[in-house]
Amino acid sequence: MVLSGVGVGLATVGCTEPRSPSVGQRFEDHFERTELGSDWRETGEGWRIEEGALRGQGARNHPLWLRRKLPRNARIEFDAWSDSPAGDLKCEVWGDGSSHAVQSSYTATSYVVIFGGWSNNYNVIARMDEHAPDRRQRVGPRVEMGRHYHFSIERRGRVLRWMLDGAPMLEWDDPDPLAGPGHEYFAFNDWDAQVHFDNLVITPL
Repeated sequence: MVLSGVGVGLATVGCTEPRSPSVGQRFEDHFERTELGSDWRETGEGWRIEEGALRGQGARNHPLWLRRKLPRNARIEFDAWSDSPAGDLKCEVWGDGSSHAVQSSYTATSYVVIFGGWSNNYNVIARMDEHAPDRRQRVGPRVEMGRHYHFSIERRGRVLRWMLDGAPMLEWDDPDPLAGPGHEYFAFNDWDAQVHFDNLVITPL
């Protein structure tokens, strides 16, 4: 299956919010090592470091959570690429730092950003439920296998903006922003496709 979290049910497991340091003035991870390390919380299998980048495959909506708290306003940048025609480059921003799926489908605690989801047909920002009718969605561009993309996701106030290779993708003006306890963490996520992430930089705004 190559869909981004499609299935039955809306089961999610969330633990008590982890006690973690903040991002501080700036956080960077370039994955130039062999182990994930103490900055990352695994919620399932499918994540490892390979050739100086983070590799995910078959995680089935078990995110890899960064253990550092995000500021309310921040810019999150990283490079990403997919080895699958399914695309499915996915991350979560301002979530609880521990939630994961226990069934095929998954209701997040975060904003979910997906490039090339649903068999590389849709690009989406969702507020917790990626299947909800109010998600922000566009068709195209599609993820090209092996091509490296630069993501920039930032929030200022109530507006969340996603840029891809410097070009606007989608935004969400949320009158009730996800913030505070339960909404302070970042994660990489994956369904089935083999994907890679690198050069993560988080900057407070």
